[in-house]
Amino acid sequence: MTDQAPQAPAEDPAAPQIPGKPTSASRTTLSHIMTHNDTNLLGTVHGGVIMKLVDDAAGAVAGRHSGGPAVTASMDEMAFLEPVRVGDLVHVKAQVNWTGRTSMEVGVRVLAERWNESAPPTQVGSAYLVFAAVDADGKPRAVPPVLPETERDRRRHQEAQIRRTHRLARRRAIMELRERRVAEGFAD
Repeated sequence: MTDQAPQAPAEDPAAPQIPGKPTSASRTTLSHIMTHNDTNLLGTVHGGVIMKLVDDAAGAVAGRHSGGPAVTASMDEMAFLEPVRVGDLVHVKAQVNWTGRTSMEVGVRVLAERWNESAPPTQVGSAYLVFAAVDADGKPRAVPPVLPETERDRRRHQEAQIRRTHRLARRRAIMELRERRVAEGFAD
């Protein structure tokens, strides 16, 4: 495996290349203690509360990496692995895994630990989000390529490329199905 960093694809060869940023430049951790205000009827923390923390951390990473505003385009594979309880200290760790011309995939891991214990945190969730960098008018803008630094970063970059390929194929298949149904006279 080579240590060369991936470069952003250039659609216009005359367009200036944006220098890449290492994965560590935008990696962040958001920590929050869970309270009774965060719970559902079962006494555990709402999945939506965790999803908000995930989106907040991922948005901070996307904005930091892209050097400006970035909006959530999609959330993939949000997995809840263990319940989170009142009093848990939740750590949401996020980093850019992959970049396109104007979009980024951000990987997020959610860990929880009891606030009053010294046991190691337990992974309670994970998610992948796609963000689009936008300018002041809400139009897409170019992002710097991400430069994976470690073997783990390189693996995450490769996995993100697979997820992107699947997202695009799924979108294409759905659009083709809808067009076929309209051609057959079915109205949705």
